[in-house]
Amino acid sequence: MGLLSLGTPLPWEEAKKYADHVREHGITQFLSIWDKLKDRQGDELLWGDEIEYMVVVFDNEEKNAKLSLRQSEILAKLRAEEGGVSAALNRCGEPMVMPTFHPEYGRYMLESTPGAPYSGAICDLLSVEDNMRFRRHFARKYLKPNELPLTFTSFPRLGTPGVFTEPHFDPSNAVSSHSLFLPQEITNPHARFPTLTANIRERRGSKVSINLPIFIDEKTPRPFVDPTIPWHRNVYKEDHEAKDGAAKIDHIYMDAMGFGMGCCCLQLTLQSCNVNEARRTYDALVPIAPILLALTAASPIYRGYLADVDCRWNVIAGSVDDRTDEERGLKPLKKNRFRIPKSRYDSVERYISNHWTNRPEYNDHPPLYDEAIVKRLRDHGIDELLAKHIGYLFIRDPLVIFSETIDQNDEVDNDHFENIQSTNWQTIRFKPPGNASIGWRVEFRSMEVQLTDFENAAFAVFLVLLTRAILAFNLNFYLPISKVDDNMQRAQKRDAARAQKFFFRKDVFPVGQESRTPSIASSSGVSSPVDGAGNLPRKDRRLRNCYPAAPPPPQGLPHDRIEDEYEEMTLEEIMTGKGPDFPGLIGLVDAFITTLDVDASDLERIQRYLDLVRKRSTGAYKTTATWIRDFVRSHPAYKHDSVVNQEINYDLMVAVDEIERGLRKVPDLLPKEYSCPEAASGALAGLKSPQ
Repeated sequence: MGLLSLGTPLPWEEAKKYADHVREHGITQFLSIWDKLKDRQGDELLWGDEIEYMVVVFDNEEKNAKLSLRQSEILAKLRAEEGGVSAALNRCGEPMVMPTFHPEYGRYMLESTPGAPYSGAICDLLSVEDNMRFRRHFARKYLKPNELPLTFTSFPRLGTPGVFTEPHFDPSNAVSSHSLFLPQEITNPHARFPTLTANIRERRGSKVSINLPIFIDEKTPRPFVDPTIPWHRNVYKEDHEAKDGAAKIDHIYMDAMGFGMGCCCLQLTLQSCNVNEARRTYDALVPIAPILLALTAASPIYRGYLADVDCRWNVIAGSVDDRTDEERGLKPLKKNRFRIPKSRYDSVERYISNHWTNRPEYNDHPPLYDEAIVKRLRDHGIDELLAKHIGYLFIRDPLVIFSETIDQNDEVDNDHFENIQSTNWQTIRFKPPGNASIGWRVEFRSMEVQLTDFENAAFAVFLVLLTRAILAFNLNFYLPISKVDDNMQRAQKRDAARAQKFFFRKDVFPVGQESRTPSIASSSGVSSPVDGAGNLPRKDRRLRNCYPAAPPPPQGLPHDRIEDEYEEMTLEEIMTGKGPDFPGLIGLVDAFITTLDVDASDLERIQRYLDLVRKRSTGAYKTTATWIRDFVRSHPAYKHDSVVNQEINYDLMVAVDEIERGLRKVPDLLPKEYSCPEAASGALAGLKSPQ
């Protein structure tokens, strides 16, 4: 969720006075980091995942599954054990470091990361599922007997009339959001969160407005006008907004930051060899973000209704959209400087690598950045692409400023830079080192969290291996940013994994490479290392960084039409291949695995993960969103009116828990051999069972 400073947050009328101060010193802090670490080289691959849980409490008598608002109490107990080691061993034979848990926006949420980053060792790669399971079991230790940590993207009954939290609170006291549906107590009490909520609303000049098209079933009223909206409530001045058009007909209306930032996701952060490798990785992953969003789709229900979308992304984008009417193009620019097409939580706006494969035509959006900031960065020696990336981020205002941190030592601190950097929530984040102990990193942010640790591990393993294939084979995934934006919208549609086509590059190999079989030697322009016999390629025993970038082709740079470089493909084609020239993303990963020294048992485990990803793309396995939708529509209490009532929600949460524990077989979602994870894993040794 970003920077959690301690101090006194300023209300918006005070905070906005310091916006230019934060921007000016934020750039100074970035330049200080740049000067110290721009030449940093040789960092090994270190990486980690972030998984968010929602703590659900089960009332078996009332048949109600609710959100437990005990985050602070639970975190205090979990953090008491942070930094220690467990009796459990990972697959490298090393003691597991106790995981780290973090607060998140929702008071019912827990964010977890490994206690220590993973390395490039194959055994570390294959420890991910055990580590995720270890964290989930560890969290269960400190929950009540009727509470469970579920990896579920969007709670179906959040913001419905009635009781959906434990304890229950009335939304009439929503002082920071002014929501008609969510009480103030849903928000983490740390000063950052309610202040962020209030300042977004104040800066925008109105409440946030999120409308998702409702799924039209056999008995859904037409037109659909949500009867649960308190149209005439008169507590806050904005309460007339729903009646005056903020709530759209045939849509599910949401009016608070909690509906978006209360969602859970799966994210990965990877350390690069140097800044240029980080920028290459960033660019390569930009077109991948919508593809994995569609494959991990897991959130088809909002405010107790089935939606006609499967993903959370636009909900979060709307929930933190602080743009004014002028910035959204609804009024002429007078008080504001920019017309901004996107929320600050949205898809990437521009590519940033200075590698020759990044043609200017790919950044096909009209230029949008703070010219004075770009000039300052360019005058300091920053190249144009990176300068414009930072200049785009810094068109935003800082949303939360603490009075105690206004004045900082720009040679030591980076809070002003991170204030704006960490509230630009894009699909991919380029992360400069915060200090000399951390390298240049890239964060992948689009995936929705899955129901089981096996699924989350499968997507994490796939993505890490894909990044190594990208670097090892010098793959080129560039397509115009406008087409990536189109893909992001398509990825969120109902059943996008099967029903949609996505723009993707037809030829991903380096210019001039005749063979369509990936080759480290042919793609990098250097010779592969040889073994003791002097003639066979030596296979790597671990994943690594620091692959050489492909040199420009001797015959000069290509000048083909950009439109000829890509076409529309199904997800199955993108993942498994199309014709002889494109092996698909899984095919590229398989080719990379052949460059590794992996024993048979490890290879089998890797292939189990890849098989899940493959079957998601072919339709052999449903996406989580499709499975949830089918569960609801086949439930005896469902009236085919788009309503997900308390009973259906309760049974859905019970089913999710049973699936995670391996007690319910779902062969259309998971492999038949998926079994009770706690019984199968040795990683839980030394932990007491949950009460």
